[in-house]
Amino acid sequence: MDQNIYMPHQMEIENIIEETPDVRTFRLKFRNAGEAEKFTFKAGQFGEYSATGEGESTFCIASSPTRKGYIECTFRKAGRVTNALSNLEIGDTVGFRGPYGNTFPIEEWEGKSLLYIAGGIALPPMRCVIWNTLDLRKKYKDITIVYGARTVSDLVYKNELKEWGERSDVKLITTVDPGGQTPDWKGEIGFVPAVLEKVAPSSAETIAILCGPPVMIKFTMPVLKKLGFEDKNIYTTLENRMKCGFGKCGRCNVGKIFVCKDGPVFTYEQLLSMPAEY
Repeated sequence: MDQNIYMPHQMEIENIIEETPDVRTFRLKFRNAGEAEKFTFKAGQFGEYSATGEGESTFCIASSPTRKGYIECTFRKAGRVTNALSNLEIGDTVGFRGPYGNTFPIEEWEGKSLLYIAGGIALPPMRCVIWNTLDLRKKYKDITIVYGARTVSDLVYKNELKEWGERSDVKLITTVDPGGQTPDWKGEIGFVPAVLEKVAPSSAETIAILCGPPVMIKFTMPVLKKLGFEDKNIYTTLENRMKCGFGKCGRCNVGKIFVCKDGPVFTYEQLLSMPAEY
């Protein structure tokens, strides 16, 4: 009998990190050792995470495929499923279906510089590929990370931001919106597009990876174009609208594209060919 494609893996919560008052990171391990041994994924792929009796929610896999034995996801409490997940504790069970979707072509990026740009809760979809390329650091030239949030308390992965900031082979720029700083804040103050323009990273032999709220992307794209980035060298990942994971429900359908099957990773060149309302 064929395996039920809707049947989730049973995952145990191994660790929980409170990133912000409403954002949590779960480290999950397979309860079935055989499933754990067979499981593989690549940077950029996502999964469907479920709390028993409450349904499923779509998140990226936030950990790197170079880190074996577990996967991680980060989510904000925003609805029934995510509220149910946030009430779980270490040792509880989470359902996981995946991995689904396409990937960041990190092999094609070898020998180039990388510019990561993220806003708020959009850093988790990029954390996987950031750690993936950092774990393969010798294959890439300069790595720059520009990350902003509304306030200091809204910054996720604070311990990792500290680690990245202390590395000599990474340039990290963090920023918060005007008024969002604390007295001891040492980062930038300003919106991500303005800070990016101020930093003015070189576009020569550089891939830009961008993820954030629509308004941030709207105002960041002109900055990237001004800096000389080509549409084909700008990547983003789309998580909204996806539900089933493999193009059955049609919820993420945009023109001829199913985001869950043809994405979630797209170049800006590909996005420009999508219907304008998307």
